[in-house]
Amino acid sequence: MTDPLSADEPFVVAVDGPAGSGKSSVSKEVARRLGFGYLDTGAAYRALAWHALEHGADTSDAASVLDVASDFDYSISLDPDYYWVRVGATDVTDAIREPRVSDAVSGVARVPAVRESVNALFRALVANSGRPGVVVEGRDITTVVAPDAPVRILLTASPEVRAARRSAELTTEDAASVAAALHRRDASDSAVVDFLTAAPGVTVVDSTELDFAQTVQTVLDIIVASRNETVGKGAHDGR
Repeated sequence: MTDPLSADEPFVVAVDGPAGSGKSSVSKEVARRLGFGYLDTGAAYRALAWHALEHGADTSDAASVLDVASDFDYSISLDPDYYWVRVGATDVTDAIREPRVSDAVSGVARVPAVRESVNALFRALVANSGRPGVVVEGRDITTVVAPDAPVRILLTASPEVRAARRSAELTTEDAASVAAALHRRDASDSAVVDFLTAAPGVTVVDSTELDFAQTVQTVLDIIVASRNETVGKGAHDGR
């Protein structure tokens, strides 16, 4: 019998969801509880947007984005307790969260060649993580980056709840401004990938009526159930 958590390949938990759904904080806590790695895929696009802006590139122009992407030296920690993002020797963990970067992310993310290259990077990071598993969160993880992951989850919540949660995180902005920003982000990103509709085989977790701890436990329960099912199939097949 083969336990998927002790196999050579890391056990992948793919998590998709819209902005403000809590996918980053929930994914990080789930990874911490399981001893898994945590991969924030959105950070790569943010880092590339930062890199492009630093070089004065027009992030709305695909050719300009591709030009600066050619020397994009990116690295990220998969440790949920020691998270950092770097471009070359520069720590950009905080800089990639700046409003100017957020406004430029969709421009770089919608370039097909960029997405293809970055998706390959994500798969390499997971494969070489050295962890028994990795929780990978982002926007098209369940369908493009890790469509064969044993656990695929779409984490969502009502627009009002997402805005309220994000507003609580950003104490310098009022709820109305945060709600408008989330709406713009969703509209812009949905032109690149459909992250609001669960693909076949993807489990939807709606956290509208759940608090953080309940959401984490729901995701953990899904992972445990999937693990048990996989192990059970292995036993039935005589492996």
